[in-house]
Amino acid sequence: MIGLVITGHLNFASGYQSAVNAIVGDSPQVEYVDFLESMSTIELEQQIRQASRSVDDGDGVLFLTDIPGGSPCQRSAKVAADLDEADVISGTNLAMAAEACLERDGMKLEKLVTQLIETGVENIKSVRQQMCAVKSREVMDDGI
Repeated sequence: MIGLVITGHLNFASGYQSAVNAIVGDSPQVEYVDFLESMSTIELEQQIRQASRSVDDGDGVLFLTDIPGGSPCQRSAKVAADLDEADVISGTNLAMAAEACLERDGMKLEKLVTQLIETGVENIKSVRQQMCAVKSREVMDDGI
């Protein structure tokens, strides 16, 4: 099973842990690493590296991070570069994290990454635009 390390600024990771556990339950081979204000980037990297070791069973490790180019993303990329099978996705949303927990067993890392990015994009919506589209269809259905 692909191991997951979810990391981000402040309480991003622990917040996702709470939300993901509420949605899909407690998942094996998942570690959450917060980058707190009191931490250095060296400490962050050490925690990410330790987390990757604890979730890696040989099927690969996927790092899910918050902001592209941020310290959690950069340090995850550095750790991933030292692994045989690893990737980093930045800009993670909750739908992606939940799906990663549910879909990763028996899946190849590259396929999971592609699927999660598609899920992330599909789950970004403007509620106002959706409501306007529904109203527009209703008007057309009424024959106006």
